[in-house]
Amino acid sequence: MTSRYYEVYDSWKKDPEEFWAEAAGEIDWYKPWDKVFDADAGVYGRWFTGAECNTCYNCLDRHVEAGRGDQAALVYDSPVTGSKRTYTYNEALDEVACLAGVLRDMGVGKGDRVIIYMPMISEAAFAMLACARIGAVHSVVFGGFAAKELATRIDDAKPVAIMCGSCGVEPNRVVAYKPLLDEAIEIAAHKPKSCLVFQRNMERASMIEGRDLDWAVAVDNVREAGGQADCVPVAATDPLYVLYTSGTTGVPKGVVRDNGGHMVALKWTMFNMYGIEPGEAYWAASDVGWVVGHSYIVYAPLLHGCTTILFEGKPVGTPDAGVFWRVIEEHDVVALFTAPTAFRAIKKEDPDGKLVGDYDLSKFRTLFLAGERSDPDTLEWAENMLNVPVIDHWWQTETGWTIAGNPVGLGLLPVKHGSPTVGLPGWELHVVNENSNPVPTGEMGAVVVKMPLPPGCLPTLWQNDERFSESYLTTFPGFFETSDAGYMDEDGYIYIMARTDDIINVAGHRLSTGGMEEVLASHPDVAECAVVGIADKLKGQIPAGFLVLKTGVNRNPAEIEKEAVKLVREKIGPVAAFKLAMIVQRLPKTRSGKVLRQTMRKLADGDDFNVPATIDDPAILDEIGDVMKDRGIIG
Repeated sequence: MTSRYYEVYDSWKKDPEEFWAEAAGEIDWYKPWDKVFDADAGVYGRWFTGAECNTCYNCLDRHVEAGRGDQAALVYDSPVTGSKRTYTYNEALDEVACLAGVLRDMGVGKGDRVIIYMPMISEAAFAMLACARIGAVHSVVFGGFAAKELATRIDDAKPVAIMCGSCGVEPNRVVAYKPLLDEAIEIAAHKPKSCLVFQRNMERASMIEGRDLDWAVAVDNVREAGGQADCVPVAATDPLYVLYTSGTTGVPKGVVRDNGGHMVALKWTMFNMYGIEPGEAYWAASDVGWVVGHSYIVYAPLLHGCTTILFEGKPVGTPDAGVFWRVIEEHDVVALFTAPTAFRAIKKEDPDGKLVGDYDLSKFRTLFLAGERSDPDTLEWAENMLNVPVIDHWWQTETGWTIAGNPVGLGLLPVKHGSPTVGLPGWELHVVNENSNPVPTGEMGAVVVKMPLPPGCLPTLWQNDERFSESYLTTFPGFFETSDAGYMDEDGYIYIMARTDDIINVAGHRLSTGGMEEVLASHPDVAECAVVGIADKLKGQIPAGFLVLKTGVNRNPAEIEKEAVKLVREKIGPVAAFKLAMIVQRLPKTRSGKVLRQTMRKLADGDDFNVPATIDDPAILDEIGDVMKDRGIIG
């Protein structure tokens, strides 16, 4: 099949407003827009100004009205608790309408903020949709986040109410959420009026009289009284949610997502990017606390009339490295979207892919990877094991959907390992130097996006236009700063090599840590790796490689480290000055799987740092520190 990508991309570039107006025909509106794009509104312009809509209506009500009520909307699959449940569109609508009625009765109204502090259970998705139904603005905070971090978000968002689960369940422990919430409210200057608590049997929370309400009781009361809430029309430019991302100053940045443009963009991606038809089962193996969970567990699949999978588990250990294949087989999943780190974990535990053969994956069509750079070795491993296209694509919390990808629905372009392929309609990508001038083809630079941003992207930061401009628009005038570095090849394919912070300067040579990681990952004994630049008096910085070996490798570690050093010097050359490779048991990561390279660098350089609130297990930093001490990197 010949790809329609270039034809469609050219049609967007020729007339962006007509392109997005046509895409907006897939959404139901209470009131049409006055302007598709108003360049004079907001910081850089706003999409679909004057229009009125409701995101929950488009996700649930309209599918029920169209006769899809008995189709599965959401499948909850929890290997950590041994429970599963399927909700049809009819059932999901009833749950959400009742929950929205509870929020309304709690005094939550249009424009009010609600913080959602929940584990990966169905009620987390229902909470988001219930807020959208009544025009409230939700802010999901990853369940189990430290009290201090939760408090900063409470003070910034100033929520009227908080929706909380009593606990989260990990493979080997139960994490009580309510004590963390109570401490956060104690610390915060802003005090929410009420908290709605979903009690889980694994750890029931103590309740504070006058403030805390029992979720199940409140929902049952609304259902019995027939008090389900109707959808409230909101402006397309009104905020749907605020999602906090870590800021360099330590103060979180509240990424704002609007209602209208968000729906248009996400609905467009489900077929054009992912190749999914309404009625099919789509699985984003992420968490609702992250942008992937917002966009592709909750909103996009439901906007498109799909069955979405909400998975409470891990890629390994619940119970083994075959759990992804079990979920795909059991729920007829046609496409999986997950982080590369999940596949590195599976590859580490089952390097020969023996568990893949235990399951029927005949309906499975495509694997999508995003969230961190997909090294070619992991991509090739997944292709060989699954025998389906493996699509790397690149996007960010700020963008909400794909900047660059291989558009399955438009017809696949040739795959180039290491590249997320090309910019999608809406995105004009450039690679520039520090003076905003384009760099030659194949040369490393800052990857930027020509303004204005397309629908679905952040219009600003929560109540902070100035910080938005400073963070994203001032370094490269006329462009959005992605803070990613990379290059473009002669075919226009983009290669994202590292965060700009991770480009290291070795004796005047700017080198990509991603390029070195790519080489190290190709070593047959290496499951995953990270390269960071550490301070050096002579060269400014030198690269240090941290290697995690595949399960079952039983060789002299010193030999493997020597081979790794030799490999980098052969493939990249002496200019890399790569002499330091260290085998470690684990890499420090966020809960979404991103390696904390900056934290590792600060640890090595002896700089002060705070343990990131998003870290999966702080003990890993001690393990890494011990290895650095053994090598004389730190005292």
